[in-house]
Order: sequence, then C-alpha cells, then structure tokens
Amino acid sequence: MKRSAPDPPTDLLTGREAAAPAGSRRRPALPALRTRGRDALWFWIFVGPFALGLGVFTYIPLAWSVYLSFFDAHNTVTPDHFIGLGNYTSMLRDGAFTGSLTTFAAFCAFIVPATYLLSLALALMVNRLRRAQAFFRSVFFLPAACSYVVAALIWKMSIFNGVRFGLANTVLGWFGADQTAWLSTTSPPWYWLVIVTVRLWLQAGFYMILFLAGLQRISPVLYEAAAVDGARPGWQVFRHITFPQLRATSVAVVLLLVINAFQAFDEFYNLLSDARGYPPYARPPLVYLYFTALGQEQNLGYGSAGAVILALIIAVVTVGQARWFGLGRKED
Repeated sequence: MKRSAPDPPTDLLTGREAAAPAGSRRRPALPALRTRGRDALWFWIFVGPFALGLGVFTYIPLAWSVYLSFFDAHNTVTPDHFIGLGNYTSMLRDGAFTGSLTTFAAFCAFIVPATYLLSLALALMVNRLRRAQAFFRSVFFLPAACSYVVAALIWKMSIFNGVRFGLANTVLGWFGADQTAWLSTTSPPWYWLVIVTVRLWLQAGFYMILFLAGLQRISPVLYEAAAVDGARPGWQVFRHITFPQLRATSVAVVLLLVINAFQAFDEFYNLLSDARGYPPYARPPLVYLYFTALGQEQNLGYGSAGAVILALIIAVVTVGQARWFGLGRKED
C-alpha cells in the first residue's frame, strides 16, 4: 500500500500552516531562470538596435529642438543666450507662419475628402470582385510604395509641364485650348490641381487597404437580414449597413489624413521650387520652417519654436477629432 505524503506542520494555536524554516524554502528551478534570461537576451537583440536608433535619431533631436526653442540660436546648435518664450511670441505674430497654416487648411480641405471618397470607392469596387481581387488590390496599392520626390518630379516634368510637350497641355491642345503654366499660374491657382492629384495618387491605395479590411470584417449575416427585410441592394444597403459598420475605420482614416496633411513637404518643395528658389505662395508650415531654420538666416531657435507650435497644433487637432468622433468609446 502506497504511503501518502506527510501533511505540512501546523501551528497548534492558530491551526494555520507553520512557516517553513528559511533554509528549507524551495528555490526556483535553474532551467526556468535560464529560459527567462535567454528570452530577455533575444528580446534586446531584436529590439535593442531599433530602440537605440529611435532614441538617437528621434527622441534626442526632438528634445534638443525643444531646448533650442528657448534660445537665440543663429548659426549654432549650442546657444548660450536664453530668451525664454521670445521665439514663440514672435512666431505667433509672424504673418508668414499664420499664412502657412492657411495654406495647410486649403490643402486639407482638398485632400482629405478627395482621398477619403476615392479610397472608399476603390475598396467597395475591389471588395465586390470575385476574380483577380488580389491583382487589383496590388495594382491600386502599388503607388504607395513610390517615393514622394520621384512622383512629384514625374508630375512636374512629364504630366503638368508648362510647355506644350507636357501630357496635360498635349491633351488640351487636341481640343484647341491654350497652354497652361500649371505651377506658376496663381489666378486661377492651377498649382493646387497638381499638388492634390499627386498626393491623391500616392496615398489613395494605402487607405483603400484600410477600408478593404474594414469591409471584410462586416458579417454577411447583416446583409442577409437586410435582404430578408426588403432592403434594396446598392445605396440603401450601403447607407444603413456598410457605412455605419465602417465607422471606426473612417475615424482612423480621417485622423491619419489630417496628420499627413500637416506634414506635407516633399510634394510642395519638389513641385514648386526651382533654380530661382521657392515662390511666395503655397508654403505649408514645414516648408516655411525649413527655410526659416535652414535658409539664409539659419535661425534654428526660431524654427524650433515653430516646430514645437506645429506639433502642439497637431496634437490638439488629433485629440479633438478623436473626442468628437468618440474614438475608443465603447459602443452601446
């Protein structure tokens, strides 16, 4: 007959299990400690280089930029003349900086709804395909892998070239229209057509993928129930079922579009600048700050103050949009 293990000693007064002597406590097994140490080692092997690069090339420059914004930093990154909030007050009173925010507002008013509608339409079209869906998904997403600089130069040199050899002017010439200097005409401002179309071509495919993922998460049971209730396929089903189910995706897409519009630089700079410099019109905030900090004056403190203000504006707008759309709020 097998003997059972003896019960642990108990305290006669309290009836509780008596504490084991300090020397008799069971120690953790060595293999478990070695496994944890090995896992930690591999974690830092994979994450360490990324974390180091993020700190050196992102967080340290950001912190140094905030530091510079409180100093008079002309032609130096190690200033010694502290001026407090002087750069911030001067930047907020600068008409060129407020004008750049107006340029951003105009660009945002064009690009956000246009990209939203086009990417949603592409996602709906691709989602309805029964064959070659992966092919068309890849084709529409492919421009997202293209460099903004390369795309801007193609738009500038080939499609919207101001001479008659440009593609846009060639097509207009077939109908007897005159040549148009697309990037230098300010009345009407045809340069907006060039800027918006290149950004639209570059990013519509990326947001199409987001909408496509949202569409594929919608349960088919909802469409079956709508068909039983007599809902007409098409606009009625889209309005009452598809679009409400895409609410979370729509909020994320709008937030990303607004943030990316704030960060617009490559297409503006490469489309509008030439050997004579950058024109006085259509300067978004980053282009203005670029010429402020790295132009002739090399006023790094003043430019850093503008960058901090712009970052705060982006944060406030993003948080405000998230609260307005109810991002993260539990649905009833």
